[in-house]
Amino acid sequence: MSGRGGGQRERRRIARGLALLGTVLVLVLFGGVGGASAHAALTGTDPQDGSVLKTAPTEVTLSFSESVGLLDDSFRVLDPDNRRVHTGDPGHAGDRSDTARVTLPKGLGTGTFTVAWRVVSADSHPVSGAFTFSIGKPSATAPPVPVDPSGNTVAGTLYDAARYLAYGGLALLIGSATFVLVCGFPGPVRRLLLTGWWILGGSTVALLLLRGPYERGSGPADAFDPSVLNETLTSRPGLALLARLVLLAAAVFCPVHEQARGRLVLALGGLLTVSLAVTWAVAEHASAGIQVPVAMVSSVLHLLSMAVWLGGLAALLTALYRSAEPLPAAVVNRFSRLALASVAVLVVTGVYQSWRGLGSWDALTSTSYGRLLLAKLVAVLVLLAGAGVSRRWTGRLMLAADESRTAAAVSVEERVPQTVGASAAPTDVRVGRADGPSDGGPSDDGVPDPDRESSDKASDKSSGKSSDKDTDKDSDKDSGKASGAASDEADRYRRALRRSVLVEVVVGIVVLVITTLLTGTQPGRAATEAAAASATAAAGQTTASTTTIPFDVGTQGGHGKVQIELTPSRVGENSVQAVIYGSDGGFATVPELRLTFTLESQQIGPIDAELTDKGGYWTADGVTLPVAGTWTMKATVRTTDIDQVTVSKTVKIG
Repeated sequence: MSGRGGGQRERRRIARGLALLGTVLVLVLFGGVGGASAHAALTGTDPQDGSVLKTAPTEVTLSFSESVGLLDDSFRVLDPDNRRVHTGDPGHAGDRSDTARVTLPKGLGTGTFTVAWRVVSADSHPVSGAFTFSIGKPSATAPPVPVDPSGNTVAGTLYDAARYLAYGGLALLIGSATFVLVCGFPGPVRRLLLTGWWILGGSTVALLLLRGPYERGSGPADAFDPSVLNETLTSRPGLALLARLVLLAAAVFCPVHEQARGRLVLALGGLLTVSLAVTWAVAEHASAGIQVPVAMVSSVLHLLSMAVWLGGLAALLTALYRSAEPLPAAVVNRFSRLALASVAVLVVTGVYQSWRGLGSWDALTSTSYGRLLLAKLVAVLVLLAGAGVSRRWTGRLMLAADESRTAAAVSVEERVPQTVGASAAPTDVRVGRADGPSDGGPSDDGVPDPDRESSDKASDKSSGKSSDKDTDKDSDKDSGKASGAASDEADRYRRALRRSVLVEVVVGIVVLVITTLLTGTQPGRAATEAAAASATAAAGQTTASTTTIPFDVGTQGGHGKVQIELTPSRVGENSVQAVIYGSDGGFATVPELRLTFTLESQQIGPIDAELTDKGGYWTADGVTLPVAGTWTMKATVRTTDIDQVTVSKTVKIG
């Protein structure tokens, strides 16, 4: 009963842990994760954003930090009355793949025009935005700029969910297959391998169908539009997804069991796994930017080592909990060595990819990519700590298994000599009758002597044979106790290993989620280049606005003013620097300062600037104001634990 109750409690703990893990994953995947920025960044527009032209332009040209692909509907130009202008087909300017251009008709008239654009970066992620320019003079009432030019969010959310599932399926497929072939323990792991195959196959089909709506920003219904699907199948991401499906179909014919660890099977399996990883590398960050060949190799190795480690952890956990017999310590030890090699590859490739994606130390904290990378680093360190604990339990399990085998061997050795000695050496010598043999055997005429046999039995009892049997029983009992103690100790280490591996799997899933987010986030190097290009393009224009807001909390000395500098005070990302002056006109410090931006005419906001206290002044970077107009800045100043006031003022964003 105690064993059954302990097993039920163990299963309840696992169920609660998995439920908590599922809740956390839902929150991470769908709660607070904004739209992913792509690799390509807009570096310039012609005409410039917000410019006023004397004559109408003949075309609109966009420049990007990397190559981009064009869609049929890459440009939408709206006139001052918010009606769409008929434009030419989109194309590249001067055969440069990092540009996008569209021709404009004659007779545009005067006023403010809006350009909404959408392209696909070289790493397969769509990029979108909007800007305005004026002919003659700006319109008295400018047409509204699309608040969310990224398009339909449902298709994007479904596409992102399929990407998460694809990474998870790849890890389960490769990790469990490697566990079976290298560690030599199929058992319940085969079902996990099949689960990974189905997850990866189903998510790949979903990605293939949703790719078109995801690129265009349209609804999921367009997934079955023949023209959209045909364009997807002829694009580079679509071809990569098709190749992945073909490889998964080929994997069905590759035998994966303990007896199939031949060189040919291992070679075919290795070729399939590398090819699967390549289908990711050709459509992600590694396919664009600097050092593409080296980046492709690094990306493939990084993805494979991740799959072997995290998927292998899931296989090990399944074997520990689902196996009908205790998992052999040798299997755990083999996986421990395999995981150590995977971690070494992850570290080397991860350092290179971080350097390639960041470009500078400043980008580590000033860009979304850098902050995600820091989060992944922390999660990987926690995972390594868990792996170290599991490795220690593995070592103890190996020692306990050796002690158990040694105790069993000693028990056998003690029994064998005693049995042989008892049967080979008589314990007494007796003299028979004068006319009979002296060894208690048959008489000369071949007839056994009953008197001599009775005498032999009595002599055996008196010679202590029964005591020999008792000694054998005591020796067997002692050996059994030693073997049982070693077995109990091994079981205890096995239970501890289950718990530590479960923790590793949970943290590993978090690492996998962050990795997926990184693949859809603009690298820090590209963000820095885009910021530098934007700064160059904005030269000669207004680069900052300074606003002073007085405040008074109603207490003695509790009044002053907040001076807020907004740079460059234009649509897009801005930086904020705020200084507080006290009642005496000098610098003052306060416990808390909050700043929000709201555009009431478009029902946008409040957008929290998330100011950081720098010891005397407050700053914030990456405050995105997506639409031009007159914004309301609200500053909440807290002077004490209970005294605070909120004041506001408007600022014009051009």
